[in-house]
Amino acid sequence: MKHALPALLGLVAASAVAAPVKFNDPKPQAYHLSVRASEVDPAAKSYPEIDFNLESKGKPADLQLADVDTRVAPRGELVVWLMGHNPVIAEKVNGYGYHHVSVHYARGWFSKLNTVPADTQHLGNIRLEATAGIDASKSVEIAEADSAKGRATRFVQWLVKKHPQGRWEQFLAAGGKELDWTKVVVGGSSHGATSSARFAMHQKVARVIMFCGPRDNTEEWQSGPSATPLNRFFGYTHVLDGGWTDHHYQRSWLMLRLNEYGPVVNADTAKAPYGHSRRLITEAPMKGDAKKQAAAAHGYVTPGKGSPKDAQGRPLQEDVWKYMFTSDVNTTGKPVPAEPGIRMDQRPKK
Repeated sequence: MKHALPALLGLVAASAVAAPVKFNDPKPQAYHLSVRASEVDPAAKSYPEIDFNLESKGKPADLQLADVDTRVAPRGELVVWLMGHNPVIAEKVNGYGYHHVSVHYARGWFSKLNTVPADTQHLGNIRLEATAGIDASKSVEIAEADSAKGRATRFVQWLVKKHPQGRWEQFLAAGGKELDWTKVVVGGSSHGATSSARFAMHQKVARVIMFCGPRDNTEEWQSGPSATPLNRFFGYTHVLDGGWTDHHYQRSWLMLRLNEYGPVVNADTAKAPYGHSRRLITEAPMKGDAKKQAAAAHGYVTPGKGSPKDAQGRPLQEDVWKYMFTSDVNTTGKPVPAEPGIRMDQRPKK
């Protein structure tokens, strides 16, 4: 009976998870919808002081996009992509059974506020305010409705009304006023990976995807408490990326305690599921001088139009991406000690 009880509890927990809502679309197809954040919410505001505007040079800058393929069996989970819309990402996760949205939220502040004050939570607090909409930073004033969380919620509410074929209502919590974040995957690359991690430490989500990230190498928020279990964080980067050569990514991964779920695994030589590790790298060759190699490596790990393919046209990194988005979050690698030689203290010396 000692061993039967946990198994029984697991069955009870599994039965409590709602099954994906099946599509009932008379003409199953891939849908791509777009709408301005200011159309979804007429009260949406611009924040010119941090380059977060509804318009830029007289043209809309607040376009938000949603993607779903009703020909694919649904997973019952939504990807909220915290970067500019990436059609390759959208198509790929739709193929895995996800719904997908990219929302317009504050990102332009980074070049203006990327300083190293005494406060070791400076950037993290701005990211938290930009994504979650809570009053976390004295450097910015972003309303909850204009945060990534607020705009994602209102966007899904709009989709429920405008696109019944997509069955978007399953991502709203009871009452329909908030997203059910237990069904949401947050992800991004670079700045978006870092903001996804910061948001997920505040808000429990289903999974966190971190391409070439997180950074914020002089901050300490990465080692704080996390609302999202840390086994749900997945990172993937290139070893020629400046974020790797400068120990930004390794540092963040260790501060997130991801070594508790397996070693750093070279996805070029290992096969899926990569020992169920949460820390994956690639050493794929890059062309050009060191500067060009670093720039190319930074974008290499994220699905895109230029992602290399094999002779059959299949992306070389397909297994990595599929593992990150679809593997069982509760199956992990074995814990390993922190790797030696990682520069954990990167704050400027006085």
